[in-house]
Amino acid sequence: MHLFSRKQLCLCLFLLVAGTAQLYAQVRTGMEQLRRNGGIGTGSVTYDSQGRMIKRSKGNDSLQRRNSNEDSITIFYHYFDSSRLLKLDSSINDFSKRAPVPWYYHTMGTSLTAAQSFLFNPLLKAGFDAGFHQYDIYRFTPENTRIYQTTRPYTELMYLLGSKAEQILGVTHTQNKKSNFNFSLEYRFGNSPGVLKTQNASQSNLRFTTHYQTNNRRYENFLILISNKSASSENGGLKDPAKLDSLALNDPFELDTRLGRSGALSRNPFNTTVNTGNTYRDFTALFRHHLDIGKRDSLVTDSVTIQLFYPRLRVEHTLRYTNASYQFLDYFPDSASYRKFYNYPLLRDTVSFKDAWTDISNEFSLISFPDKNNQAQFLKAGIVVQNLFGKFDDTAARKNLYNLYGIGEYRNRTRNQLWDIEATGQLYLNGYNAGDYAAYISMRRSLGNKLGNLVIGFQNVNRSPSFILDPLSRFPLHNRTGFGKENIIRLFGAYENPRNKWKLTGEYYAVSNYMYFDSFFSARQEATLFNVLHFSAEKQFRLSRYWNWYTEIHVQQATGQAPVNLPLLLTRNRIAFEGNFATNLFLSTGLEIRYYTPYKNDNYSPFTGQFFYQNRYSMHNRPDINAFVHFRIKSFKGFFRLENLNTLNPSGGFGFNKYNFASPESPYTGLWMRFGLWWSFVN
Repeated sequence: MHLFSRKQLCLCLFLLVAGTAQLYAQVRTGMEQLRRNGGIGTGSVTYDSQGRMIKRSKGNDSLQRRNSNEDSITIFYHYFDSSRLLKLDSSINDFSKRAPVPWYYHTMGTSLTAAQSFLFNPLLKAGFDAGFHQYDIYRFTPENTRIYQTTRPYTELMYLLGSKAEQILGVTHTQNKKSNFNFSLEYRFGNSPGVLKTQNASQSNLRFTTHYQTNNRRYENFLILISNKSASSENGGLKDPAKLDSLALNDPFELDTRLGRSGALSRNPFNTTVNTGNTYRDFTALFRHHLDIGKRDSLVTDSVTIQLFYPRLRVEHTLRYTNASYQFLDYFPDSASYRKFYNYPLLRDTVSFKDAWTDISNEFSLISFPDKNNQAQFLKAGIVVQNLFGKFDDTAARKNLYNLYGIGEYRNRTRNQLWDIEATGQLYLNGYNAGDYAAYISMRRSLGNKLGNLVIGFQNVNRSPSFILDPLSRFPLHNRTGFGKENIIRLFGAYENPRNKWKLTGEYYAVSNYMYFDSFFSARQEATLFNVLHFSAEKQFRLSRYWNWYTEIHVQQATGQAPVNLPLLLTRNRIAFEGNFATNLFLSTGLEIRYYTPYKNDNYSPFTGQFFYQNRYSMHNRPDINAFVHFRIKSFKGFFRLENLNTLNPSGGFGFNKYNFASPESPYTGLWMRFGLWWSFVN
């Protein structure tokens, strides 16, 4: 097992310290006073440059009262397009909440490469779709954007260092310049050189947000800017996986792969160049603003009068601009390998497939608030005009499309906090995706502190085939026509009891006209209706004062001859010794085991970026075993992990080379060491 060099480690630490210093060098502006005069007395309140409230006494006394938030922070957030307020997660026992790959996903060998869920996870999105989703878990999107509100500037630094010079760096900063204006900046960069030739992958994500509301609370706007880049080399797996058992240096990097030029490759932690593989880029700018019509009011305290405003009708406009490109490129194609492994004849010295899209959408909506005292209850109706501009390879080929669709939404979180109802709908009235629709409804009922919460819901999506199946797409597919709309019905429910720390969930899918890929260069559609059942259970068992057992079990099954292969059982168990052992020290250490039953897992086409159905071979992998030591000291969180202990091979000497496989040609890594830190600062 090769770790990173001393020079590389020093350089990484230098970059981390430099980034910290830059973020901390904030120019503090002067005091800005905003007077709010009430109807009686002379009471007022002022705000400093960071949005912190400073109360002032009556009369001419110039001494300011001490603010309780002066030396502490109050921070919360909600996701864009959601009103549910959340707090930052300071837990340390579950590393998968911070890792780039969720525990119920698998990759094509190493982190940051193409990933797929073990659980049935169809695309439940109506309307236009380009067709590329293997890197979705790494992307920043408007839907997973956090809108913060904080009394103090807050910064979090993240650095993760792994074997083979794997590294991930992240920075998050948010602050309120005024009480009604917040901005945040989030950057994340990950690079994994891989364990095989032509396996280096990198993910780069940048997000900037602002949130502003006028003092009279009648006008509000949100700005979200997002940039993503996924660059992943593709090697197609090993030419001869049997040679893993007879490595001269016990390093899979010495073996030849199906794609990529042998003898011209090196493992460089700072190399983001892709000579054979996929490079996806996208940029999104979203601006939403609204004007409210409603009723003014005020709240009078002993020394302050706070102006209030209750909206009854809202006029809203959302502009969304997205520019995305998807490209597979091979500068050094080997005609013999393409012919032998993929039956693909080469016509040029360079292989290149590229689709690029520009999406401009304008949404106009009216929102009604029936109850002025419950702003979490509203009814929304709107219309969206979407314009799409496609460009294919570097040719003159162009495609201009448009969609016109209506949207509706109803939400109601009752004032007694017992019911939380959400219903949304989309109907494509005209354009390229005419006839598509999406409907969703969920109802959450609070049963009290002892009994917990119950959620039930329904979802139905009718969607057109992704554009990669259109004859104009440059990605190579043999069959592109004759596909109808896919229809998916989903029924779901969940019962959670936080007091006793357990949760039960269930899902039922009914799928017709299911679209799927069945080889490197072909797709099919299953006209016969089939069903998928999925049940899961989560529970924390307290074994003793300091020992806890966390278990999560998923059982799923597709009926009939469905072209879907799923593991019948997927489970993760953690046995942890944890607790608060000093004033500020929180510790969690133990073993983590993931197991899934053997199944005929999907193969992967590097050319089209699609996982495809196969029915020829089954994967029989060992359970994944990881040892971990996680701790938190005040605002500092540290994670040390030894992963893939299951690769221990006592035969022929002591080594960690009993590999699990993502496909018959693509092995996972051997013993893998990770060290990560998350450090937050309040300025």
